[in-house]
Amino acid sequence: MSNVGETMALAVCSDKNMGSGITIWDPKTGETLLHIPTCASPSYGLISLRNEFLVASQTRKEGSVGGGSMFVWSLSKPQSPLRSYPLEPIGPLASTKDGVYLAGGAHSGNIHLWEVGSGKLLKLWSGHHKPIKFILFSWDDSFLITGSADGMICVWSMISLLDVELVGSAQPILYCLMEHKSSLTGLITMSGYSMSMIISSSLDGSLKFWDLMSGMIRGTQGHVEGITEIVLHPTEQFLFSGTVDGKIFASRLEFGLDNCITIKESQLFASTGHKGAITALAFSQMDLVSASEDCTVCIWDIDSQRIIQKLDHKKGRITNLVAVPRSSLLISTSSRKRVLKQFDKYPQPANLSTSTIPLFPSSRPLRENPNLVGFTSAGSLNQQIFDMKTEGTSAAIQMKVDTRLQSRMWASRMTKQVMEMNNHLQSKLLDMMQTRLFPKKRKDQRDRVARTREKHPLSFH
Repeated sequence: MSNVGETMALAVCSDKNMGSGITIWDPKTGETLLHIPTCASPSYGLISLRNEFLVASQTRKEGSVGGGSMFVWSLSKPQSPLRSYPLEPIGPLASTKDGVYLAGGAHSGNIHLWEVGSGKLLKLWSGHHKPIKFILFSWDDSFLITGSADGMICVWSMISLLDVELVGSAQPILYCLMEHKSSLTGLITMSGYSMSMIISSSLDGSLKFWDLMSGMIRGTQGHVEGITEIVLHPTEQFLFSGTVDGKIFASRLEFGLDNCITIKESQLFASTGHKGAITALAFSQMDLVSASEDCTVCIWDIDSQRIIQKLDHKKGRITNLVAVPRSSLLISTSSRKRVLKQFDKYPQPANLSTSTIPLFPSSRPLRENPNLVGFTSAGSLNQQIFDMKTEGTSAAIQMKVDTRLQSRMWASRMTKQVMEMNNHLQSKLLDMMQTRLFPKKRKDQRDRVARTREKHPLSFH
């Protein structure tokens, strides 16, 4: 989700042809700001890492054998991508907000978890029986949430994943959800209320709202058309849904009794913008961006429900829409042609470890020019701190402070999450004990509450 007050650019890509690459547009003018060749990424396989890098899993050609590939580009320094070769093809990707961890889901149902700074593969386990369609972290990075082609949603505690030093076929799981009757087409989280929620959509036309802590359904909504994409408005008050016939619906969300979500109002937002199924939805500042199988991108003004810009992507249907800060693209118009030539000349891939994706630069480039961000095949954040500390630079002290602050903030979030989980479990346990010990008293209490609600019904405004 983009910052409202910041000027954004729009990165898009297809999954058909490696030569089509990534195109970065100015959503207001339609101008091509940058083109990065050699990329074909599946849905949700292109992400922005800390608003400094683009990370993309690559689509494997049909009939080919072997492992997968992932490319990483710096937004601020045009250069050849860092290439990594996992043991198997990776589909959807997700990273924590601080960019410390990167997760990927595979067609086999396996889940990969890397530490970005060192490039170490922390975990590799079998999470689903079907291909993974979605992978994301909760709003506070406490949970990893995965969804597969059979409609199953799994929630994993990051505390458990990082605590257990096991790379194998099984990992401790918080719970699984199996309510959708068809493949998942959307999976997002929301956090602006008294409890964290998961929103899921499916080709069966249903929208479901889940309590992240307990996995209980807090609301559901049905559509006649199959839903293909969903996106949450930056204010978290509206949900936009794209359908198989190219329509877009807008739904206003409201919390009701017992923290249940109800769709207070749902209306057709757009019916004529696209001629094919919606393949991607995103927000650029406060404008809605939609892409379709008809190879077009529409930028919508929410208030007027009108298209303010329409772009043609002649290189195939768009599978990914990613909004990145315009300030991250430190490229002037005069140097753009020179930049594109540099991108076209890729060196041959080095013999990289299949479990290594190092994203931090070595100490040498930092000493030569501390404003540049580059890639190396070895070296970690701790090594950089050590090298700069040896030289007595102030940057080392700042990096060490930032690292400790990040660790402390993460530990604080984890502690809070554990306390909330314990309180929730204790409450459930007390309810179960009370029901078993005093079943009649519990029934009488429920009857009294029901009669009270009948006499004094709640009204929503």
